Amino acid sequence: MSQAQEPSLSAIRCRIRGRVQGVYFRASTQRRARELGLCGYAMNLPDGDVEVVARGEAGALEALKSWLWQGPPAARVTAVHCEAFEGTVPAGFETR
Repeated sequence: MSQAQEPSLSAIRCRIRGRVQGVYFRASTQRRARELGLCGYAMNLPDGDVEVVARGEAGALEALKSWLWQGPPAARVTAVHCEAFEGTVPAGFETR
């Protein structure tokens, strides 16, 4: 069985709104995602939101989704919208 396509892994894409740029949101998300064993990325969007794409075990993805509502101390999250993601997810977890 190939580990690249493990059936127990899934991916999500989340858009986080609020005061989430310039407050170490991407770096903090990277740290939390790595602690949870997730792959993916966090990226600032031109409109001030942050996009997070993550792949891993369902329980770890749920933990990340909960954490996104909090973020780092200086963040003020007003909305988190997550959906299933079918695209390519990088190995490791990076900021863009």
